[in-house]
Amino acid sequence: MATDVVVPTLGESITEATLGQWLKKPGEAVKADEPIASLETDKVAVEVPSPVAGVMGELVVTEGDTVNVGAVIARIEEGASAATAATPAVEDQTAVGKAEAAAPAEPAAAPADDESGDPVTLSPSVRRAVLEYGVDPTKIKGTGKDGRLTKDDVVAAAKNQPKVAPVAPAPAPVAAVPASSSGGRKEERVRMTRLRQTVASRLKEAQNTAAMLTTFNDVDMTAVIEARAKYKDLFEKKHGVRLG
Repeated sequence: MATDVVVPTLGESITEATLGQWLKKPGEAVKADEPIASLETDKVAVEVPSPVAGVMGELVVTEGDTVNVGAVIARIEEGASAATAATPAVEDQTAVGKAEAAAPAEPAAAPADDESGDPVTLSPSVRRAVLEYGVDPTKIKGTGKDGRLTKDDVVAAAKNQPKVAPVAPAPAPVAAVPASSSGGRKEERVRMTRLRQTVASRLKEAQNTAAMLTTFNDVDMTAVIEARAKYKDLFEKKHGVRLG
């Protein structure tokens, strides 16, 4: 059974709105009181909840259309269709989980071997130093316990390495940017929402009715500056403060 979705009461003195966006598409499962669309009015943007649980059906209006309060905007199919639509997704997730569990784990990376074929065990600080200085740990003789490498061994080996002048990388070719036919920036016209239209009209109305006036006053301060220069020292000696 199909249930109509109507435009709810939007507030006092508001009789119409604009359908801003559909939050659900036909065929998608919806829950009761779940938002399925957003409406834009002159004052606020509100969401339209689903009256029942089911599957999204026919969309009566499209995005950008103006609708009145109480008008039908969509229909929702009640029944077991929602559960049927959600079942394949659950089965797919179960199959994926079983496939991941059956997949073999990747082998961990083996440590580096020295010249004798024995693996080289590096502590975290030594491993960090090896990566920082870019040296080969298999070619460094360790001075630590049992012949292990230390951070000082890595630093000393890095200092003894012959310095090679770095080769500057070749500059990457710059792709030619095709010139615009109009010679300017790309323009895109987007339809204004009802709320922005109301704000724009109010600002324009205020600009047309408000008084736009700027006043400038010029004062000759020559006599004041001369009087200050004449009496500033006497004023400071008498009162102990400088003349402002």
